[in-house]
Formats: sequence, structure tokens, C-alpha cells
Amino acid sequence: MLFKIITFSIVFTQFSTEGFSLVDYRTFSLENVKGVVHRRNVLFSTLSPPSDEKEQKSALLDDKEECEREKIGAISMNVDQLAIELEGRGRARLVWDYYRIGVDPLVYFRHGDHNTCTNSGNNEPSMSITTASPDTLQNFLKHMEGSEEGDDEKEKIRNLLPTCRKTQGLGVNALKKLEALYEHGGLEGRTATLSFVSTSSDGTTKLLIKLADGLEVETVIIPWHDKGWSTVCISSQVGCRQGCTFCATGRMGKLRSLTSDEILAQFYFALKICRLSSSNIPPLSNVVFMGMGEPADNAEAVCRATEILTDVDLFHMGQSKVTVSTVAPSPNAFASFKDAPCVLAWSVHAANDELRKKLVPTTKYTMHELRKGLIDTLLYKPKRLRAIMLEVALIKDINVHPEAAEELAEFAKVIIDSVPGAKLVVNLIPFNDIGHPTYRKPSDEDVKVFQNILWERSIFTHIRTTRGDDESAACGQLATKKEKVR
Repeated sequence: MLFKIITFSIVFTQFSTEGFSLVDYRTFSLENVKGVVHRRNVLFSTLSPPSDEKEQKSALLDDKEECEREKIGAISMNVDQLAIELEGRGRARLVWDYYRIGVDPLVYFRHGDHNTCTNSGNNEPSMSITTASPDTLQNFLKHMEGSEEGDDEKEKIRNLLPTCRKTQGLGVNALKKLEALYEHGGLEGRTATLSFVSTSSDGTTKLLIKLADGLEVETVIIPWHDKGWSTVCISSQVGCRQGCTFCATGRMGKLRSLTSDEILAQFYFALKICRLSSSNIPPLSNVVFMGMGEPADNAEAVCRATEILTDVDLFHMGQSKVTVSTVAPSPNAFASFKDAPCVLAWSVHAANDELRKKLVPTTKYTMHELRKGLIDTLLYKPKRLRAIMLEVALIKDINVHPEAAEELAEFAKVIIDSVPGAKLVVNLIPFNDIGHPTYRKPSDEDVKVFQNILWERSIFTHIRTTRGDDESAACGQLATKKEKVR
């Protein structure tokens, strides 16, 4: 405890002496957080001033410009960073205790006995009810709209908190500071709003999340009832510029990249849905960045999100349980995630350059060049994160023939032989219909033959089970298209 007090006294002395503002520090520390998992390392790295006074002033100006360019909300901060903003480590931990269970403390404390912080910004209703047991998720969504937390619901939420913080509250000033951290005045109902939920026959649940500027992104929860956990598929952009010919998102083009707040808001809403629908959806265990967008085109925000997801004091997801998938626009795309606490997946689709160019028309590099970028990144990563998934969307009469399987096997073996401790798996994804005029789903027999060729060459190969295709929530089908509730 003494160490913590000394640490923070140093922080505030530096600020008062050098004229830092709290906002400057917040951006300054986040800019230096790349590749750093341990929070104390972040503090000490940001406390080391440049040796030259002019260089120090220049760094301050750069940090201020970065802050003005992108305002970072509380959900993108670790406990140490948020403690400085809220002027108390206990307050920061309390905020994260709520985020971790899918409750926005600004929403929670605005109602009932703690109505101390007023709304600001848009007038979108916040999906803020904290407990419910609806027969269907759609009824649940209707039940959420415009509702406030009653005393019974608040008591259930408090029971999910650590014992030491069940009776702790956030004062008026702390709530105002928390609200001010967000560009749009808060997280739920401000930065992002859960606007629609659809559930397929297999339980796969698609969330449509409306952003503050009116754009929408999709997040998919895939429950595995036999295993007792769920996977959440997260988007990194609104649309995508890579233009994969078999993907519905590629047809949208890129509208814009998401901020780290908007990326983490998707995980937050998935936590909320899993908690409120605990009888229908098991808890989250895996996160995959395989939704809308190309993560490598938004690497900084994605990397920051992976750090928040895996921080033991925050969302506490296992690093090997967070997967970032990229089509690899360039060999450097993999290097963008070399320090990120995650494992990688590569949307390969074909090892043959000509065939891949047909499937991914924005490809500018050969598969050998891209593979070299991947190998270099895997060699840099710690052995426990040297897992790589090669994803292949199989399309009838396009890339499902035996020759394509043999080429892929040889391509994969170079990666295995070049990276000590590499854990490589090929994930075969039968094409999901997106209304393409000629692309069709391959037969089960063709897919099995493709898999066997890889197995015979000692390449571990898995056939992905199609989930959520009846609600356009399957792989390759994500595009923001809201259907009318019947």
C-alpha cells in the first residue's frame, strides 16, 4: 500500500511541476502502452521525462494533439490511468467492477437513490435494465428500452460485486469526471446503444449496436452449450475496404474505423446480454476480431482493446483466448500485432497467388511475401502466443479442389518448420450465402476430401460448424441490415 501511495505522489508532483494536465497524462500513457501488459511498467515508462527540455516540450505538444484527435473514455483505460482521472484508486476499481459485469456505472448511479449525474448529449434511450428473464431475447430488448433499475435489480447487481465494494458509491464529482471522459458523455446510450437483437435457431445471437454518429456495427455471440462457454465476434470498423468477393461486409466499403471505446463497447454489451440471458447463453470465454472490418487497418485501436480485454484487473480474458484475424493487406500487417496480447489468424483462402487475387482483389503482395511477414511476427511473439489459424472460405468450383488443398499444405508446412513451437491449425469455412450470383456452398464430401488431404500431410485441420446463417450472423454474412420485428 505504501508503494502505491509513493507512486501516485510522484505522478502528481511531475504533473504540478511540468504543467501536465490530467488529460495530457491520459493520452501520454496510452500512447506508450503499446506492447506493455503490466500496469506498473506503463506508469514507470511514462514517468521518465526526456533528457532535453526542448524535447520534453515537444513531446507535450505531440501528446496534446493526440488527445485532441481522439478522446479516450474510461473503458479504454486501465486502473492506474483511471485512478488519476477520478482521483482515487478505489473509485477506478469500482468503475471497472461494474464494466466487468456489463453494467455502466453512469447508468446505474443516475437512477434511484443515486440520481447525482444528469444526462448530456443525445437523447437516445439507454438499454439500462440490469436484470430480466424474458422468454426471448427480442422480448428482452423491448423490456430493456426506457427502463430504470429498481431497488430489487440494484440489489442483485450489488451482489455481483466484490464484498469490499458492495456498499461503495461514486460521488457527484466522480460521476461528472467519469462522464467527461467520454466524447459523447458516457458509454451506454451515448458512445454506443444496443438497438437490435436477433437470435438464430442454434442460439447464435447477433447484436446491432448504434454508434453516436448513427452508424451501426454488428457483434455476434456464439454459444457452445456443450462446452459451457460462448465466443463473441467483434467488429473493428464500419464496413471494410479489402473487398473480399465472398464477404457481405466487403460490399459496404469502409465507412470508418472504430475507436477503442466503440470496440470495447461491443464486448461490454455482449457481457450484459450473457448475464441477463444466463439460462440461454453461457458466459464469454473467447473473443475473436472476425466481425466487420480489417483489424490491420485499425491496428492502434485494436491493440489497445486487446490490452484492456486481457488486463487481469479489467476484463481479465486469457491472452490465448483473444484472436485477431487479418486478411494481411501487407507483410507489415502482422507486425502491427507483434506486441498485442493475443494470437493471430490469417484469412488465407488460397495459397496460389492468382486464385487468391480473385478472392481478395485488393491483394498487392505475393503469398510468399505475406508469409514471411507472418513468420517474422510469430518468431517475435512469446512461445505461448505462437498460435496461428489459417482461415479458408471454401467455395464450390473455386478453391475446394484437391490441388488447392495440396498447395495449402505445402504453404503451411513452411510456417511450421520456420517457427519453433508454432501451433498451426487450418480452419475450413464452407461458404455462407451472401447473394453472390455464382458463388455456392461446396458439398460436404468435397470439404471432407479437402480436409483429409491436409490431415495426410500432418496439418491439423478443422471444419468450422456453420452458426447463425439463418439470421445472417455467420462468417462472411455481416452487414448492417436490420429486419423488421415481426
